[in-house]
Amino acid sequence: MKKWVSVIVSLLLLLSLFAPGFTKTKAALLPAVVDSHLEKALETATGSLQVIVTFEGEGGPSTPQLDLLKKLGISTGVTMKSLPIAGVLATKDQIKQLASSEGVKSLYLNRKLEYYNYDSTALTGVDKAKTDAAMQKANGGFPLSGKGVGVVINDSGVDGTHRDHEFGKNLVQNVLGSINLASLAPGILPVSYLENVVNTDTNSGHGTHVAGTVGGTGASSSGKYEGVAPGADLIGYGSGAALLVLDGIGGFDYAITNQSRYNIRVITNSWGGSGAFDPNDPINIASKAAHDRGITVLFAAGNEGPAENTHNPYAKAPWVISVAAGEKDGSLADFSSRGTKGVGGTFEIGGETYTWEDKPTITAPGVNIISTRVLAPVSSLAITDDANMIEPAYLPFYTSMSGTSMATPHVAGIVALMLEADPALSPDEIKKILQDTATNMPGYETWEAGSGYVNAYAALEAVLFGKTYGKTVNENQTFNSNVNTKIDRVPFEVIYNPIVPTQHKFTVSEGVSQLTARIDAYGLLGQTGNPVNLVLIAPDGTEYSSGVNLLFALYPDRTVSVTSPKAGTWKAEVRGLRGNELNPIGLALPETMTGSLAFTKVNGYSGLNDISGHAAASAIQMAVSERLMDGYTDGTFKPDQYLLRKELSRYLVMGAGIRQNLSGSAKDVAAADLPYALAAIAKGAAIKDGLISQNGVMRLDSNGNFNPNGTFTRAELAYSLVQALGQQELAKGHSGDVTFLYNGERIVLKDSGSIPADLKGYVQAAIALNILNVKYSVKQGAFDLKPTIEAVFEPAKKVTRADYAVASTRWFQAWFQ
Repeated sequence: MKKWVSVIVSLLLLLSLFAPGFTKTKAALLPAVVDSHLEKALETATGSLQVIVTFEGEGGPSTPQLDLLKKLGISTGVTMKSLPIAGVLATKDQIKQLASSEGVKSLYLNRKLEYYNYDSTALTGVDKAKTDAAMQKANGGFPLSGKGVGVVINDSGVDGTHRDHEFGKNLVQNVLGSINLASLAPGILPVSYLENVVNTDTNSGHGTHVAGTVGGTGASSSGKYEGVAPGADLIGYGSGAALLVLDGIGGFDYAITNQSRYNIRVITNSWGGSGAFDPNDPINIASKAAHDRGITVLFAAGNEGPAENTHNPYAKAPWVISVAAGEKDGSLADFSSRGTKGVGGTFEIGGETYTWEDKPTITAPGVNIISTRVLAPVSSLAITDDANMIEPAYLPFYTSMSGTSMATPHVAGIVALMLEADPALSPDEIKKILQDTATNMPGYETWEAGSGYVNAYAALEAVLFGKTYGKTVNENQTFNSNVNTKIDRVPFEVIYNPIVPTQHKFTVSEGVSQLTARIDAYGLLGQTGNPVNLVLIAPDGTEYSSGVNLLFALYPDRTVSVTSPKAGTWKAEVRGLRGNELNPIGLALPETMTGSLAFTKVNGYSGLNDISGHAAASAIQMAVSERLMDGYTDGTFKPDQYLLRKELSRYLVMGAGIRQNLSGSAKDVAAADLPYALAAIAKGAAIKDGLISQNGVMRLDSNGNFNPNGTFTRAELAYSLVQALGQQELAKGHSGDVTFLYNGERIVLKDSGSIPADLKGYVQAAIALNILNVKYSVKQGAFDLKPTIEAVFEPAKKVTRADYAVASTRWFQAWFQ
């Protein structure tokens, strides 16, 4: 949160440099960071405001810092004990004085926020399931909460003094299970567990955080940071900060021994090792024994990504659920461990043959997850970030962490909800349901992300109502077309100078099917985002532009993708937005930008017998390679054939991060196409829509028909692709004509008036994000002082399969920004 607030603040300061009346005196009054929400509130403030003051230093506010507040006449507030933070009531004048006082780091408005664990449970459909009337009715009139399901937290321990998992309430047992062989007296004795220990997590905080994600009640935050299954019975098994193999085994042993005592059905393990899978490893033996007793076992995939062959060996066992870590935007976290493509094998246990594959099972939120805090070294590592993400009143009770350790308990909580809905489910059935209901993740194969992003709502629909999912999951498909590619990435540097343009030259060799250039334009102090666009210039002078993202302050990425680039010497140039006549240099500031050039070559393909020589051949190959499209069963692609609506829905679900959804109705769609159509028209279809609140990525007609064999226009395609990026609010916020960027100037499209009013914002966003292009011409008469630029979008033009291949590959680049 701190990053984005700082971005906005710095952007406002940058723009103010060009505003009338700006003086250095004004800037000098604000050495401290002042967030934009507070600046806006100050414009109309007549009384006191609630302000969060962060001082320099560590620990609670010092005596001199408290004296400063008194000196300024600030007499109402609260201070943190372990953080250099105070929440105060202050007037406009007092705030200005604070901003210019030495030792004051930042001033933020005390406003309502929505964050992280809250976002995570919304993203995965947990919140939707808990509030769904039909699901409540099927569950006896109560929301699903994991009630009565025992979940073992096999970790560093759990702080049972925390109200979110209080010992004797939802933390039904807390065990200190560290097994220190070196301290034992001589003799071979049965292992003993120290039960009823209120706090077993005194020096780590890891297990407490995990417990809060599984089943914290949110009591310390009025429910805001509630875990996935707040009704579950938590059993903490704590081995302390140092976890040895024997400690991990002890957790399984305790779970099995006490299964009937606490109805233990789930054991979550956010730890692991390295090396190859060995079915004889004692950890794997222990997890197999738990599985065979009906206990669902979950393991974190590991945090050693993004390289291949980094997968936690204990997570490779075919009877466990391996959980990868996802970002909040539906992509895979860089640090999340990957398996190895095509690696696996068979082995026998007790005469039964098992097959294992080196891949995660599922992906779940694992980045910046807020859950319960214990004041210990590890939980305090994020204390600086926490102060900017968590409301001051909640800081003593919650902290943020990232890792597959955070993703795994999220899925464990979902499993508890599933078991409440149907206690007869076996671990294997649970694993299959999670895989069958997953959301395909653009750009990732199963060895990286498993079946896809977890979808709790669909999983619970399958359990409660018998809905059959899985037909749209890429892992379950046999594709008609396949492409093998190789990508070479080269770092590069380009300098933006608003007075003297500079270029970076590079060579594109023969046979490159896709050229992608990317830079980061961070702007002033690395915070504001620089309003520049990246331009690639082909050997013949043709230019390809990234455009300037309408939200450039928040998204500094600039990406240009060129299919079938001409071989030869290319140039990369950065151009800035121009200012007004009084400031012709422009708003963009000088900056040296780093980035990468990616050269994609096709090593071979099948099932694309009719694309050779076609202008879009490279785009088609990339689209097929990334599973954005597919060919036909007869081995053709039919590039110049119009793309049908039923095909669009299939490709969106296949490659655009669209959640499965079997609700709703599309009465004119055949059974084979229905799962795709229903997913495309459903509310909250795009995984980029974290709150599951936006409209679908396709729309029914006025008669309620899907029209599966109908075609669609470029304007309608803009709607679908922008919706798939979760940018509904951006599109709807547009007003006026549609423009495009040419040499730093905005030019109104000649056919802007023919774009349907409700689609203009989507067309504008698609152009700005470089997903769909315009056709333009430059005309200059013999006596004209400057050329005339004319451009058209052709909104009513029907989309061919080749058109979609080009658009989808460009969309694919935007998806990762």
